[in-house]
Amino acid sequence: MVVQAAKSRIVRLEGVSKAYEQPNGQAISIIDDINLELRSGEIVALLGPSGSGKSTLMRMIAGLIPPTQGQVIYHDRPLIGLNPGVAIVFQSFALYPWLTVLENVELGLKAKGENSDPRRQKALRMIDIIGLDGFENAYPKELSGGMRQRVGFARALAVEPELLCMDEPFSALDVLTAENLRFELLDLWIEHRIPTKAILIVTHSIEEAVILADRIIVLGRNPGRIRAELPVTLPHYRDRKSPSFQALVDQVYKILTNPEILAEAHQEPTTVSQPERSTPAKYQSLPQVRIGSIAGLLELLEDRQNKDLYRLAQELLLEVDDILPIVEGAKLMDFVKLAEGDISLTPIGQEFIGGSIDDRKLLVRAQLTAHIRLVQQICNILQAKRNHRIAEELILDILEKNFSPREAKRQLQTVIDWGRYAELYSYNEPAGEIFLEQVPDDNEVEVETPV
Repeated sequence: MVVQAAKSRIVRLEGVSKAYEQPNGQAISIIDDINLELRSGEIVALLGPSGSGKSTLMRMIAGLIPPTQGQVIYHDRPLIGLNPGVAIVFQSFALYPWLTVLENVELGLKAKGENSDPRRQKALRMIDIIGLDGFENAYPKELSGGMRQRVGFARALAVEPELLCMDEPFSALDVLTAENLRFELLDLWIEHRIPTKAILIVTHSIEEAVILADRIIVLGRNPGRIRAELPVTLPHYRDRKSPSFQALVDQVYKILTNPEILAEAHQEPTTVSQPERSTPAKYQSLPQVRIGSIAGLLELLEDRQNKDLYRLAQELLLEVDDILPIVEGAKLMDFVKLAEGDISLTPIGQEFIGGSIDDRKLLVRAQLTAHIRLVQQICNILQAKRNHRIAEELILDILEKNFSPREAKRQLQTVIDWGRYAELYSYNEPAGEIFLEQVPDDNEVEVETPV
């Protein structure tokens, strides 16, 4: 009976999707067909690259935004409006600067209609539990970043939520403060000193997910879908240096860096299903990374004995959202290959490292025109135009059929940066035009100066 109670279902997502309609009538899908259960007695980590819809999913669970399709079920009833059993800790501290610590913590209770005396007692109790005793009358400007985030935790926990949602709660803190607060929260959870029955944490840190979670949900992107659901059976507190810990981190890296791998739900942590090829998107999602960063990664790999991506990220003090775009860019251009969580140079990557600046530009040019569809399309349009110029708005219109307006601008900026490096085309920012600087004409080269 105790085991059943510990694992009772709080929230269930059934075929949940979210899309936003653009001004041109095109619907951009953010997340698609999510089926997920959140149960009492467990910490669940949502992990995925930027743009995978992690925060959107959390906000739908909290009832802040409705799904476009599917249902969010709370205690076996469809959720309508705000979820009464959820409180959120945000990435930014989200405190009112004109209110004291006590007044900030009381806000959630006040919104629920709690009377003054019990509201104050609950707030003071949570301030004490979270380690802020003595700072009740301090204002946010008097507190360090770690202490301000403690206020955020106290405010969320004071309303005694069944499900505590945390949206990258430690990412705005320095490394040591984040580590300290992370383990203090874990202490409170293990010792049952906080009223919450389950925790959902959105994170971009693989290590953080493995340290805290009982279950890791790995999301893909464009649109966001569940690619893997990994149970974590390691007992708390977890040793980062243990082979089982590092094996699980390696596995998550492997899944994140290999989009073709679809790991099955509820699998054992050391196994991954056979690779399956999914239907390619009309346009690749280009990572927002400069060629110089890709070149830096390739140079680091040149004489490196240990090719493990997880150890490389550790040495460089890079989180998954920092290193994965660089790896993804290098992989798109066929400069690196990934196998079992290890990264190594391809023959083309080795040729890039050994080449001069001009040789590197030629290699990038060849890889872009061979592998990146958007680059191919821009080059074809430029060649077809009599003046060899196109407005960036034309490319944005094409991209906005596949991406949100914000993401379309990012994609455009990336493709412009890459094409300029390879000298495939130039860009006139004031005019908002992409153009060919050198246009072959009857075996002669005409140099065109931007207007």
